[in-house]
Amino acid sequence: MVIELSNRAARRIFLAKQGLSAQPSRALSKPDLLQMIHDLGFVQVDSIATVERAHQQIIFSRNQTYKRDHLRQLLEEDRALFEHWTHDASIVPTAFYPYWKHRFARKEQRMRERWAKWHGKGFDKSFDETYQRIVENGAVLAREVRQTGHKSGGWWEWHPSKTALEFLWQTGKLAIRGRENFQKIYDLSERVIPDHHRESEVTHAAFVDWACRAALERLGFATHGEISAFWDLVSPEEAKGWVAANRDTLDDVEIECVGGGKARACYAFSHLSANADDWPEPPARIRVLSPFDPLLRGRDRAERLFGFRYRIEVFVPAAKREFGYYVFPLLEGDRLIGRIDMKADRKTGTLNVTRLWLEPKIRASAGRMARLDAELARVARFAGVSDIVYAEGWNRPS
Repeated sequence: MVIELSNRAARRIFLAKQGLSAQPSRALSKPDLLQMIHDLGFVQVDSIATVERAHQQIIFSRNQTYKRDHLRQLLEEDRALFEHWTHDASIVPTAFYPYWKHRFARKEQRMRERWAKWHGKGFDKSFDETYQRIVENGAVLAREVRQTGHKSGGWWEWHPSKTALEFLWQTGKLAIRGRENFQKIYDLSERVIPDHHRESEVTHAAFVDWACRAALERLGFATHGEISAFWDLVSPEEAKGWVAANRDTLDDVEIECVGGGKARACYAFSHLSANADDWPEPPARIRVLSPFDPLLRGRDRAERLFGFRYRIEVFVPAAKREFGYYVFPLLEGDRLIGRIDMKADRKTGTLNVTRLWLEPKIRASAGRMARLDAELARVARFAGVSDIVYAEGWNRPS
């Protein structure tokens, strides 16, 4: 039997799974923050701070009582979170660390093969030296182990010690103790990751089962490819095998796409309700999302569910950009209604709003613009600026 999932139900399910259906004004304690990140699975980290860094904004869009220091404490004092990779650099619950040990082993094999080609024979000769320096002298920043006289260009020209730090971190020998001006501070994993997580072992079968099961729970419904891509821990073949082995607990579902396109065949756990009214109605307020928000992680998925095509244009030449360098998606209720170009200027204490693009059939009504103004005021406060400056014609229909 195939379960038909309406587009309305699919959007509500996905928004609820992504933490965007709860009231963003509810009080958020430090344990609540940890639970939020656990429920999301991870929060992506990115260096661009046009308004706020990605991880800060992802959390803020879900709860606007969030305190930054709670995140710092969870990462640097409680060690309840750690930094590593999913599909990209992310903050992950430390309870998941035993599963990441399987990633470390896989990554080491791949990196040794690939980096030997990129860096040449003997590329790893500085690994032991760099590791021993941290053993003896403690945590380091990458700049502190830079070898003098080495000219560094792109990633393929990293100085040997930077290569060593990245390799040792990616393969679990080192961990991120904290950050200084957003630069990673590396230390031995045994000094950062609590022993009960670091020493715990799970079998390969348990690792694959957890990675697939936890991904599908957080997605609500997915193809085996989407299950694999969620954590980027298991291969599509492993996810496909997991689906085949768990058919007794999974339903075939067909997702209604926006615009009446061909239904998307997916899998969902049998307990998932297909009734839209069983899922919470998202808050009506407008929220600014990070370009790296997990709601938009799967660009094609977002387009099928919301009819919203989004691409980051950071690396697109300015003359070829459709919208802008770092344009923020706008969520209203259960719809993605547009995008906005803005930047926080902390020297002048202003949030500079340059341009607004609304999706087709979305009107710039007085009520909607008032809701947007209210959200921009919240964002400005969070970014630590006091005034909002609107460019002339910023809200001109596009």
